[in-house]
Amino acid sequence: MNHHNALKHSKHEIIPCERCGTAIECKANAYTKCQCSAVHLSINEVQHISELYDGCLCAKCLFELQQEYREEIGV
Repeated sequence: MNHHNALKHSKHEIIPCERCGTAIECKANAYTKCQCSAVHLSINEVQHISELYDGCLCAKCLFELQQEYREEIGV
């Protein structure tokens, strides 16, 4: 039995988005390819989101939370 193919198939963990449950590929070890990098968050937005959620979020949720935060502070 060849176990190498199974390891090569997906080196990233598939996890659910903490907010909506969508399956996302966790690429914490490759930050530039992570969901987080698809949405350009300011340091304040990152802090706001991290106060609400501990785990990973999909790009769609990150974008929605960014919009909610901006509306909240009146940007």
